[in-house]
Amino acid sequence: MAKPKSRKTASETVTVLRFSDDHLWVRAEGDRAQVGISDQGQDVIGEIIAVELPDVGDTIEKGEPFGELESVRTVHELIAPVSGTVQAVNGDLEDHASLANEDPYHEGWLIEVELSDEAELEELMATEEYEDYVAGGEDE
Repeated sequence: MAKPKSRKTASETVTVLRFSDDHLWVRAEGDRAQVGISDQGQDVIGEIIAVELPDVGDTIEKGEPFGELESVRTVHELIAPVSGTVQAVNGDLEDHASLANEDPYHEGWLIEVELSDEAELEELMATEEYEDYVAGGEDE
């Protein structure tokens, strides 16, 4: 007899990438989430030479700026995809900002936050939606 499939809730420890239209990804596990720039986002910005991020303990608000990525071409303002309290900042980026280009989904993560509203994750794009979004709007 087959076991019925169980439904997963947002508070269970399931790792899923979600994306903002500002090319940031969110990897949430329970009420904590890592935030980074997507591969497409870092490609648009170009070679990242400096990173300005909030301090641990700072609060970020969805839709508000929380830091900057500086490239040889431009300064890109980071807009928070979720709200929460900063729990960790990727200190490796201070000396090696290029990690955001080289490995944006792992070693190049930006910040980790304790989410103040897990429901905000549902407002972000799933991977397939984001790929469609990028394919339709590469002229940024």
